[in-house]
Amino acid sequence: MAGHSKWKNIQKRKNAQDSKKGKIFQKLSREIYVAAKNGGDPDMNPSLRLVLDKAKSANMPNDNVERAIKRATDSADGANYDEVVYEGYGPGGIGVLVYGLTDNHNRTGTNIRTAFNHNGGNLGEKGSVAFQFERKGYIAIEREGLEDNEDTLMMNILEAGAEDMEMSEDVVEVYTAPTDFTAVRDALAENYTLAQSELTMKPNISVPLDEALVEDFEAMIDIIEDDDDVTDVYHNAEY
Repeated sequence: MAGHSKWKNIQKRKNAQDSKKGKIFQKLSREIYVAAKNGGDPDMNPSLRLVLDKAKSANMPNDNVERAIKRATDSADGANYDEVVYEGYGPGGIGVLVYGLTDNHNRTGTNIRTAFNHNGGNLGEKGSVAFQFERKGYIAIEREGLEDNEDTLMMNILEAGAEDMEMSEDVVEVYTAPTDFTAVRDALAENYTLAQSELTMKPNISVPLDEALVEDFEAMIDIIEDDDDVTDVYHNAEY
């Protein structure tokens, strides 16, 4: 999918979130809490292990992680969060998927709808956007210090069980089937330095975004990502 480097999107997101570490950790605590409700041992709970990897990538302090797990495994704690998914179109017809965890559907739905409507977009019905994306495992390998040439790298990545590889300026981007993600990640980590690893939604089709709409689109994405109930945002914009 030339022109749609997930790594570029990750870097934009990280740069935008550097000044919001407290809020990011708060969101991650909620994700850890929900995952740990099914067991506090990441070796026995794959969902928890994925969230802990995400927390590690965000440099979340261990104390925060341990508190969230302890809360979840404390039978006296009765907090309850539901997973929610919103689908909509941003300026220029860009498909946007929003994932969240909420204890108040009305609050979250209103906030997301307002973010779309006030920035040239509109919230759609279930299934209106999701068909443009596919669930994939995503692994980014650091190119700095990488000794393997592209052919050797491709061979090793495919032997590890990955589906595809894309070369970016700073990293090698690897995609896997969701069910193979953990095994491929662990195999590649033995020989390469991983810059990022996560389950993601990969666009099947990229949509060029007119330069005149970039400001409105990024403002919309920023507002959505800043919402306390939102955990992940995916889009298929190419720009």
